[in-house]
Amino acid sequence: MASLREAQKEMTRRLLLDAGLGLFVEKGYAATTVDDIATAAGTTRVTFYAYFPSRGELMKALIDERLNERLQRIRSPEHGSTALGLVAVVADGGAEAIGAWIRQTAERWPDIHPIIRIGRDAAAVEPELRNLVERWLEEAISDVEDGLSRAGRFDRGVRHFRGVLAMAELDYVAQNWGYADWKIDRDRMLDELTTSWVRLLGA
Repeated sequence: MASLREAQKEMTRRLLLDAGLGLFVEKGYAATTVDDIATAAGTTRVTFYAYFPSRGELMKALIDERLNERLQRIRSPEHGSTALGLVAVVADGGAEAIGAWIRQTAERWPDIHPIIRIGRDAAAVEPELRNLVERWLEEAISDVEDGLSRAGRFDRGVRHFRGVLAMAELDYVAQNWGYADWKIDRDRMLDELTTSWVRLLGA
């Protein structure tokens, strides 16, 4: 019986997250209320608050859980979350490994773009969410630093900053590739991004 209750609770939680994400994308974070989310999930305001103390906490869960799930990131006591594959790719430092990782990540851009966008929108509305996405990006930057440290490449003092540069490039491209007119097709864009990462991080 307890396992059935747990499964039902998890299903309700997932419904609330799904409803919140859908409404944030459709209406925007600021225009979406707790009542909107509860109604879309087929439940009540009281039930919403049993799972999330606020709309902002639901937004944090979308970043911490959905985004990490889609990017295959796992919990890390050192950084909050980590992508072991990214650490290994950076440690490898070769164009083939880096290019394959970038292409694999690019396949997920349509799924992760809305979460990143609404995370930044939410931060503009609620002070406690300020830098929410940037803190999450810092975890990815730490993965790059860990990979460079594992390989012993570059001075210790610049490894983190090289991660900053690499993730800034990736984040900008990921957030804009579907809208920007860069006069370049997708394959060439990913090739150029790979070349830039190899210059920044490679052996």
